[in-house]
Amino acid sequence: MKTFLSTLLFLLFIQVIVTGQSLLIDKEKFFTDEGILPVTIVTSMNKILNNKSPKNVITCPARFTLTLPDSSTISQRVQIQLRGHVRREICYIPPMKIIFNKIDSSFAPLSTLKNLKLVNGCMLASVYDQYVLMEFLTYKIFNLLTEKSFRVRLLQVSYIDSSGKKKPMTHYAFFLEDVKEMARRNNCREYTGVSLHSEKTDRKQMTLVALFEYMIGNTDWSVRGKHNIKTIVSKEDSASKPFAVPYDFDYSGLVNTNYAIPNEELPIKSVTERLYRGFPRTMEELNEALAVFNKQKDSVFSLINHFNLLSKNNKEHMIDYLEQFYSIIKDPRDVKYTFINEARRE
Repeated sequence: MKTFLSTLLFLLFIQVIVTGQSLLIDKEKFFTDEGILPVTIVTSMNKILNNKSPKNVITCPARFTLTLPDSSTISQRVQIQLRGHVRREICYIPPMKIIFNKIDSSFAPLSTLKNLKLVNGCMLASVYDQYVLMEFLTYKIFNLLTEKSFRVRLLQVSYIDSSGKKKPMTHYAFFLEDVKEMARRNNCREYTGVSLHSEKTDRKQMTLVALFEYMIGNTDWSVRGKHNIKTIVSKEDSASKPFAVPYDFDYSGLVNTNYAIPNEELPIKSVTERLYRGFPRTMEELNEALAVFNKQKDSVFSLINHFNLLSKNNKEHMIDYLEQFYSIIKDPRDVKYTFINEARRE
């Protein structure tokens, strides 16, 4: 009898495992699906909104509910961790990280996502929703250029105060793929070694990154300073150089948020003024990299023009701004002047 009961319990346990695993979210498919996911976050909004100091590590339990494209819902307990520096101090809604495998961890459907950065609007006005959508598109543009890029998933998030004292609010946001998952997709691992000069990274990828940052008018990055750049390195080739992968584009001219200002040490007065922050390359190297941009030009513009959530004015801004870049790279003299003569030397 004991043997029978033990066998029965074992079979039931196996069935729970199989059933639980079948419900787990596929973390790669999660970021390749294009639909907008409605999300509800129920938590203490007072705690979320009133802890402005970046020095304080703030975590808060929450109930996270996700509606899938087939209208089914997943709801589980999560933990919210406040993140960021400048935006945490100046924004009404601070940047957050959603930790899916901290509270409900065993077979929770979203536990495969582990923890993800939530990129949300700074303030409540609709213009900040538009900033989020433009930054989302900026990530999608870089996805067109290389697989060594962060994927994103667009959300419509309803924030609900668990105490009922604050009115619910709904805004656009997006999840940023975890660096370890991005590295895994590229048969790499995250590089965690000493700080690197950008010229010590993979030259071909670095050329692409520097040109992209110029394309979108972003100077808010540094490989050596580990600022808005992650580095990944091949799992198979121990002698290979790390690859630089950029993120965080709300200070770019392409997004042009009203709180973005360039570093005072740079010779530009507005983030919409382009400044190349890469090092010199040969014309052959530049032509090889720029061929990638030219090949994807129609796809880049189509991505923007068919994104119906973006206002007409912002579509026109993004298209016009990118057209300026494509006009520059069309003339070999401009290419040589911008990316060789005017390139960084130190």
